[in-house]
Amino acid sequence: MTKPLQLSCYCATGSGVQPFVRRIEDNLLRHSYILALLLLLNPVVNFARETPGVQSPAFATVPELSAGFDLLYRQKFAEAREAFASWESRNPQEPFGQVAIAAGYLFEELSRQGVLTSDFFLNEKRFLHGIEGSPDSERMSHFRDAIARACELARERQKTNPKDGEALLALTLAAGMESDAESILQKRHLAGLKSMKKANGYAKELLAQYPDATDAYVATGIANYVIGSQSGGTRFALWFGGIHGDKKLGMEQVARTAENGRYLRPFAKIILALAARREKQDSLAQRLFRELTKQYPDNERFASEYAKAMSVPSGD
Repeated sequence: MTKPLQLSCYCATGSGVQPFVRRIEDNLLRHSYILALLLLLNPVVNFARETPGVQSPAFATVPELSAGFDLLYRQKFAEAREAFASWESRNPQEPFGQVAIAAGYLFEELSRQGVLTSDFFLNEKRFLHGIEGSPDSERMSHFRDAIARACELARERQKTNPKDGEALLALTLAAGMESDAESILQKRHLAGLKSMKKANGYAKELLAQYPDATDAYVATGIANYVIGSQSGGTRFALWFGGIHGDKKLGMEQVARTAENGRYLRPFAKIILALAARREKQDSLAQRLFRELTKQYPDNERFASEYAKAMSVPSGD
């Protein structure tokens, strides 16, 4: 039987072999240094997913944040913000904490104004031109403060890595919420469209690298659907400003969040169901509101919208 080859024998006996072995060892050592250096310098955006004990809210479901959003969908707004603030206080460098706090204020105001209802979505004037009256000034001030802080933290992360996934998700959702606030609540439609364009740009940049950041699809979807719902003349004018929309594509994108979103899945279901009501896709609206009612039985608004959707014969 042939004995295994042992380098130590050759190092001791072969006059030309020992330097050769040393060269191999030197090369391996040098390459290990290079590998370590590359690992240190490489901007791994999704590193948090691979680090024990560290959770990245952009790429993994953080239970405390998820519980906070569940409170939001149950219309327990103060409790939801308390949960978000608790997580944010322990993760002050994470922009998503401020994004969640901002979402709490915005969702409460949208709910108070009756925006997330078929009465609003099926009223063409209100859907395209915003609420009647004005939003709560104190609530909107808190909302803007949280948005500003989220963007500040996101841009701070981008100084190290411009393609940071956490930063891009935060900027996507912040710009999307700004667009909603400006166009629907404050009726500053041009500013809203500009914010919508920004949200769409951030989302595209994020999803090109990280398609599993599924909450971002709701931002691109809403942008496409709202712009696609404008009159032909308005869409033509917006096209020259680089703002494009497609209702069908928008609903498909919102559906991706409705199917696989982490924190915004129920919100995407609400938007998709209401858009389905507008597009006479009644069976889709009925299914989504049935799911929301089952998941959040204490939310009377979901039950009401489900009843309204069921009162329409499903012909699609």
